[in-house]
Amino acid sequence: MTPALRSPRFWLITLAAVLVAGTTFSLGQWQLRRAAQKELLHATIESKNKLVALDTQSLVAIENIANEVHRPAVLQGTWQTAQTIYLDNRSMSGRTGFWVLTPLALQGSQKVILVQRGWVPRDFTNRARLPQVATPAGLVTVQGRIAPPPSKLYEFKGADLGPIRQNLNLDAFRLETGLPLLEVSLLQTGEPSEGLLRDWAAPNLGVDKHYGYAFQWFALAALVLILYVWFQLILPFRNALRPSSRTSLRVQDRD
Repeated sequence: MTPALRSPRFWLITLAAVLVAGTTFSLGQWQLRRAAQKELLHATIESKNKLVALDTQSLVAIENIANEVHRPAVLQGTWQTAQTIYLDNRSMSGRTGFWVLTPLALQGSQKVILVQRGWVPRDFTNRARLPQVATPAGLVTVQGRIAPPPSKLYEFKGADLGPIRQNLNLDAFRLETGLPLLEVSLLQTGEPSEGLLRDWAAPNLGVDKHYGYAFQWFALAALVLILYVWFQLILPFRNALRPSSRTSLRVQDRD
């Protein structure tokens, strides 16, 4: 062992290299585990999508409806048109406008489900103007899939009042309207109709992002180990051999 290898500086650098390489390697493994979790979630969503569609009676009979998220459903009921909400700053196919939400009173039940009916452009010259959306009266059949309530965006205080809102809190909306709303919503699917588009984006679980992060962490761990081996082991060993080689050459010259 060379003097450089026995110095406190060598052991301090060794400890730092082990800590950095171990930490970055662990972070890479954690990203792989996150990717595996997301892939499992994607498989669960796909399996839910392939189940037989729920009808109205089956839906209201389920105790924990949150377990049926992403499952297809074909429901019958009547629109509660007066309670229609327009969620602002929502996009579809790269355009910004409204998501239109209307409660649907389910036939043969006291339950009501909030339906995310689709997207409609807004009038940017008059931001208070409501878009023209046709809402049929009487009994209707709505096709879609069970979904969580609409996602939330940042909003200013007071932006949750009136028909045009930034977000919709389901519990607060239940108290506001007095409607016995279910804990989930229905994401209406199908061809454009009633002035609404329904080109909903597929859930982006970010699996590729986790694999990319894992590669970066593993690459950093490998780089630390390579630099450590080169500068702390190989290079000092080569430098230690050079004086011996020079001494041998001098002895040969004297002979």
